[in-house]
Amino acid sequence: MRTKHTFRLPPDLAGQLADYANRKRVPQALVVETALASYLSPDNSERMEAALSRRLDRLTRQAERLERHVTISNEALALFVRFWLTVTPPLPDTAQPAAQAKGRERYEGFVKALGRRLAKGQTLSQEITQDVSPNAAPPGPTDSSS
Repeated sequence: MRTKHTFRLPPDLAGQLADYANRKRVPQALVVETALASYLSPDNSERMEAALSRRLDRLTRQAERLERHVTISNEALALFVRFWLTVTPPLPDTAQPAAQAKGRERYEGFVKALGRRLAKGQTLSQEITQDVSPNAAPPGPTDSSS
């Protein structure tokens, strides 16, 4: 059994409904019924929730990778700074200008090397992952006897 409902639609929406029903050669009531069923369908909200959940999961994994890379970068920098401060003695005032000039030269070389490395696409975090991978075979001769 069907229940009768009366709705008042704005003229432009009523025109769109009539045009669509005429193009599809179906009654306007069927178009409205189908649109309401689709709008009220729990499947639609479940699909949207599942899609949102997948996207949030992907964003979470990306954020976790970024956090890991930042942690590796911070630790590498801290280790280098600690080592450098430990092994580098302070320079006398007379040697400062020459050391600064040499430092600028070395820094320019560092920036160029960094640019080449980044252009290759290989990153320190990828190298570290490969170096400490639990599946990686330890270096050294392999035993071919079985």
